[in-house]
Amino acid sequence: MKNNKWFYLILLSLIWGSSFILIKKALVGLEASQLGSLRIIFSSVIIFFIAWKKIFTIKKLEWKWITISAFLGSFFPAFLFAFAEKEIDSSVASIINSIVPLNTLILGMIIFKIESTKRQIIGVLIGFFGTYLLITSGLKLNPDQNYNYAGLVILCSFLYALNVNIIKKYLQHLSALTITVGHFTAIVIPAILVFLFSDFKYESLENESTQVSIFYVFILALFGTALAKIIFNKLIKIASPVFASSVTYSMLIVSIFWGLIDGEKFSIYQVIATLIIVFGVILTNKQTGTSKN
Repeated sequence: MKNNKWFYLILLSLIWGSSFILIKKALVGLEASQLGSLRIIFSSVIIFFIAWKKIFTIKKLEWKWITISAFLGSFFPAFLFAFAEKEIDSSVASIINSIVPLNTLILGMIIFKIESTKRQIIGVLIGFFGTYLLITSGLKLNPDQNYNYAGLVILCSFLYALNVNIIKKYLQHLSALTITVGHFTAIVIPAILVFLFSDFKYESLENESTQVSIFYVFILALFGTALAKIIFNKLIKIASPVFASSVTYSMLIVSIFWGLIDGEKFSIYQVIATLIIVFGVILTNKQTGTSKN
């Protein structure tokens, strides 16, 4: 079980670390609302094809938490990240997203009454200080980018953190695949409605840029959403919420690598800020006494 959780963590790091550059590339030929809705629609089709029968195993009372979890962990983030990456670099979005474990700890304390140590609280403060440095250094390095949109990524990190705690507390008894099928059952219709009202021009399908963008969205949906959701829900079941959410900083190497290959600027100050964030997150995961993640 312990080895499995590390395998899942590494696999997710590779998949999700590549998701940010795919979003960036898909935005070349698609609007943010179109990207977000198509990502959910494609993912839903893939998941339903794999395990549609799982829908009938979900009990009526479980749909409440599955629906809430679906909107927090899948629906809203699909759109928020797309809008954010229209204005900020993909690598920066990934780094800011790495504060999810910090928010998982905060929400765990406030909402779910999970105890925390002084070391973890210090880690949260250090992590947010690093986030502040990252954003301010980004403003100087890329004055043409609107770093107000970094707030959308920060909002996503809170949504993800809340979702992790909800799954751990209310949906632990369900299989990872069942939770994933339930998620996309709950949000596929809203996603279709968003796409229909997104003013998508079907004649644009003849354009190469639109075709390539849709291909990127499909790859993103297949690996970054459908497959990754199954793996992530599995990880939550066999590990602690904070360990599961720590994938957001282990995938930084992958996302920064893709960003640099794509010509994104990354200063020494942003490197320092990233290390500060990672150090803060590591403190929140530090085991003390007999407590184990």
